[in-house]
Amino acid sequence: MEKKDRLKYCLGGLIYTPATDKKIAEKLRSKTIPCLKSLVLCLEDSITDSVLSEAEANTKKILSELKDEPDLPLLFIRVRTPAHLEYMANYLGDDISVLTGFVLPKFDISNLDDYFRITRKINNRTDEPKYIMPILESSLISSCHNRAANLVELKNKMQPMKDLILNVRVGGNDFCNLYGLRRNIDQNIYQIGVVRDILIDILNVFSDEYVVSGPVWEYYDNGTDDGWKCGLEKELELDRLNGFIGKTAIHPSQLPVIAESLKPSKSDFEDAKSVLFWSDALGVKGSSDGKRMNEVKTHRKWAKRTFILGEFFGIKEEKN
Repeated sequence: MEKKDRLKYCLGGLIYTPATDKKIAEKLRSKTIPCLKSLVLCLEDSITDSVLSEAEANTKKILSELKDEPDLPLLFIRVRTPAHLEYMANYLGDDISVLTGFVLPKFDISNLDDYFRITRKINNRTDEPKYIMPILESSLISSCHNRAANLVELKNKMQPMKDLILNVRVGGNDFCNLYGLRRNIDQNIYQIGVVRDILIDILNVFSDEYVVSGPVWEYYDNGTDDGWKCGLEKELELDRLNGFIGKTAIHPSQLPVIAESLKPSKSDFEDAKSVLFWSDALGVKGSSDGKRMNEVKTHRKWAKRTFILGEFFGIKEEKN
């Protein structure tokens, strides 16, 4: 199995931090953030235009300081536009080697060609691949009038760059913002019908070939109660059921909850191994716990995903 085939499942909770954060290099060196697998230095929505130059300089400084640091999480930069992607790649120079890649906001048909042209230029001069993670969040994606056609066209045009696309991500808050909507702590994004329909259409088009990651949950631990955690766990349950893998995180307290949600149950992991290493003459047989039927042809894609997640995140012990 290729490195990318495993890597795309291993981001866990992808946490964003403003690229103005002066302490992030030390936080990463000290390894004090539990369950941190991947991190984005954000140069887009999390900072104002007035501090962009400061954030860019701090980003270069962070990467330079981390150049020889072992066991780093996967590191990405969220840029603003294709032109900004090109500028940052040039500005970082050799420090780009620390990055796993870039996050591309507002990704759609209008900017795909420019994003891909610049991504090719970057990868033509780097030893290790620099992956990209497009975020589907614009009005061209959300509009119901041409959504299906736009999504299919987008996927077809992404095909030549598929080997460099690590994840497809969705901007849940951006979609909510288009309609002036926001979920409360005891609600989940699947209850917002207009947004749910967008997310399901994205999964329908992309999840057969790409890992698609779930939208951010904007509530976190403030030291008062566990309402944030209960809400996050419920939304993660629905994420998994619908086909999202991983989730964008907005606060470190969310990371252990997201990591736990990615652990397959012991029975699922055993069934996944059975399907992947099938030795029976028949194409069907009972599961490890005797409660359901496994089919080698029908469940192979599920088994591959479940096995990789179990190896990376561990196994969830089932309650008796």
